[in-house]
Amino acid sequence: MLDDFPITKRWPAKDPNVIQLYSLPTPNGVKVSAMLEETGLPYEPHLVNIMKDDQFTPEFLSLNPNNKIPAIIDPKGPGGKPFGLFETGAILVYLAEKTGTFLPDDPARRYETLQWVMWQMGGLGPMLGQFGFFYAFGGKDIEDKRPMERYLNEGKRLLGVLDKHLEGKHFIMGDDYTIADVASWPWVRAITTGYKAEDIMGLSDYPNVMRWLAACLSRPASEKAVNIPSRD
Repeated sequence: MLDDFPITKRWPAKDPNVIQLYSLPTPNGVKVSAMLEETGLPYEPHLVNIMKDDQFTPEFLSLNPNNKIPAIIDPKGPGGKPFGLFETGAILVYLAEKTGTFLPDDPARRYETLQWVMWQMGGLGPMLGQFGFFYAFGGKDIEDKRPMERYLNEGKRLLGVLDKHLEGKHFIMGDDYTIADVASWPWVRAITTGYKAEDIMGLSDYPNVMRWLAACLSRPASEKAVNIPSRD
């Protein structure tokens, strides 16, 4: 029963038979909304306004004790029982396995895909996130510019890794769009949207990344996902 999850008291489910998404269209939030749109799984988005500290409420913490969006509840989880999950990498793998999509069946290619998901989780996302803080948000008032420069340089290095890997490939795993792409493109997109840092990051110096990003953004699921949940 979804009623067993305290988070549903603050964000009630209109349809308790579909996946409940608790999120905001940040790069991490967009990953999961994009995956849900790609899979076609029915879901219901709930806006968790991190600007109003919704993520620190007891109800949200009951589902994700790490106080980060997004998180989901699947009413038809393993064994047919309601199942809550946080951390975007885990959610992407879960949704891929639930639907049998966007994650190769071949064991070697499966692990190659997962290595790029982990690369994003441990590198691209955190480094670009820290760069964005120091460049576009609170850190821009700090006189010592070394933190921003550190994350800028690491962000460039990671973009270089991705650009080299994408040479001759449509997507990270070649011709097939996978959760490796879903995990990564929202963070590269943030360079041009939330951070407005494409010039200082030298994004045009990574033509394979630019081509790949355009391909990812042109997908109908991606076009919808960047505005889910609605901020209104």
